[in-house]
Amino acid sequence: MLTLHDTAGPPVAVLGTGSCLPAHVVDNATVAGPAGVTAEWIVARTGIRARRWAKPDEATSDLAVAAGRAALEDAGIRAAQLSLVLVATSTPDSPQPPTASLVADELGVGPGTAAFDLNAVCSGFVFALGTAERLLRAAGGHALVIGADVYSRILDPADRRTAVLFGDGAGAVVLGPGDRPTVLASRLATFAEAHQLIRVPAGGSRIPASVGSIDAGLHHFAMEGRAVRDFVLDTVAPAIRAFLADAGVAPDRLASFVPHQANPNLVADLAAAVGVPADRTAATGAEFGNTGAASLPVTLDHTRERLREGDLVLLAGFGGGMSAGFALLRWPRTERTT
Repeated sequence: MLTLHDTAGPPVAVLGTGSCLPAHVVDNATVAGPAGVTAEWIVARTGIRARRWAKPDEATSDLAVAAGRAALEDAGIRAAQLSLVLVATSTPDSPQPPTASLVADELGVGPGTAAFDLNAVCSGFVFALGTAERLLRAAGGHALVIGADVYSRILDPADRRTAVLFGDGAGAVVLGPGDRPTVLASRLATFAEAHQLIRVPAGGSRIPASVGSIDAGLHHFAMEGRAVRDFVLDTVAPAIRAFLADAGVAPDRLASFVPHQANPNLVADLAAAVGVPADRTAATGAEFGNTGAASLPVTLDHTRERLREGDLVLLAGFGGGMSAGFALLRWPRTERTT
């Protein structure tokens, strides 16, 4: 378990946010039939009413570029000023090159700017945020941190445990010098003994792609839903409470709790377990579904208008690995440029 909360180096602030959701809205009726359930069943079990799916010619990098551009515009920062582009994703455009290099090229960043991917599945954005913030404290500069996933490409339409949950999207933040430390503390943890709960079995060096692996459905996303729910409530919730206690922050001091949008019902249960009031819990899952690593930055971007300077904001990611990442932010004075 890695905890970062020292104040060495210059303060790093959130200078801008942005997001991109595909235009194509997929309602529950569309996914219910192949999954062998009803639209009403999906709402009752998950709270999700719709999700967005990428068009056939849209890839993870396309959504990431759009979210990145929006965040840069919001921050008033040119791509050439970036010293780091970090993309959190578990659905890259291809195994190589890193999706971040495609994003950096399309955005027109300066030559030599560091660009790389980070895969901590649905915790990826918090892991990337903590990494970027630490690097900027050491070296200065500006970073574009993106969470982006296109899960619609790896779903088994007949698997009701997964097919009804996921949407596609991208969210981004720009980090840079600020007048106060925005990331007050972060904690990154992996509970590796539970790594089999979320998986895509084939496509890597253990089970390379083949006709047999495709026919067996081994390239589909798979998840043990009940066990994942137990992990969130039995492991993640206490870990969040411990993180806040170590930071000296009571749950009721939070202005906004931004958890991974696994599904609205689980988000509500997690907030209750942590002790955060429902009206301070940010939620976008009913409209967008679970967008993987994009979930946190998309939700932050869509709910930031309610935040005021000095507000405490808790980001809480959890996902495959099994991983969990938390970041406590003090919201800076930021105003949208558009």
